[in-house]
Amino acid sequence: MAIHPTAIVSPEAEIGNNVEIGPYAIIEGDVKIGDDCYIDAHVKIGQYTTIGARCRIYLGAYVGAEPQDHRFYKGIQSFTEIGSDTVIREYATIHRPPFEFQKTVIGNHVLLMAFVHVGHDTQIADQVTIANNTVLAGHVQIARGAVLSADIRVHQFCRIGALAMIGAAGSVLQDVPPFCMTDHQGLIAGVNTIGLRRAGMASAPRLALRNAIRTYFFKGLNGKNALEEIQSGEMLPEVQHFVNFIKESSRGISSPVPRTALTEESAE
Repeated sequence: MAIHPTAIVSPEAEIGNNVEIGPYAIIEGDVKIGDDCYIDAHVKIGQYTTIGARCRIYLGAYVGAEPQDHRFYKGIQSFTEIGSDTVIREYATIHRPPFEFQKTVIGNHVLLMAFVHVGHDTQIADQVTIANNTVLAGHVQIARGAVLSADIRVHQFCRIGALAMIGAAGSVLQDVPPFCMTDHQGLIAGVNTIGLRRAGMASAPRLALRNAIRTYFFKGLNGKNALEEIQSGEMLPEVQHFVNFIKESSRGISSPVPRTALTEESAE
């Protein structure tokens, strides 16, 4: 364990084996840091934060900050949990909830690039990538393997489904279903074909998802009729997951781009 002499580490913090803590870092009490972590200079790890093994947290990041919420007051015990093998780049901010015993959770193998903001009560699953300057409001949920490009703004309580790809500089105001891709305005543009291939998805479920996404967004049907048509065909598990996500939405589903069919590039 290598702790720089200028770092301030609470005696109440639990520091794992082979952890490096850089100059002027601050580790508050009730913090647990797993083995083989790297904490760069000027990082602050706030109270009630748990960090898994092999995480790397870079210059100026603040993990476990008090939330930007009028309902928060000093003395509330709420938590921030970071999984293992996660990378948090320069000046990212991650806030704990304003409510007693609630959690902000970031999973395993997540990459948060520089200046990303993760609001209170947000839930980020494993293998998510979020690029520079993207901001997540409170209570956002991001499912496994989703990719968010740079300069995106995600409204509170929105959900982004598994293996979705969110285009740069857009605003997400409603739920984005799994396996979908959005354009720079946050509108559904088609299937995240490249993402599905990279994830190792076979051609049969990719084709079924292409057809389901085309039916729901680009055939001019209302939501109820589109789901009925999708469910009248073969329901592979991936398509069922897509349908279930839509049925469970409380904020509504993001709108498609204004066209009647997917382009060949988007459609595979």
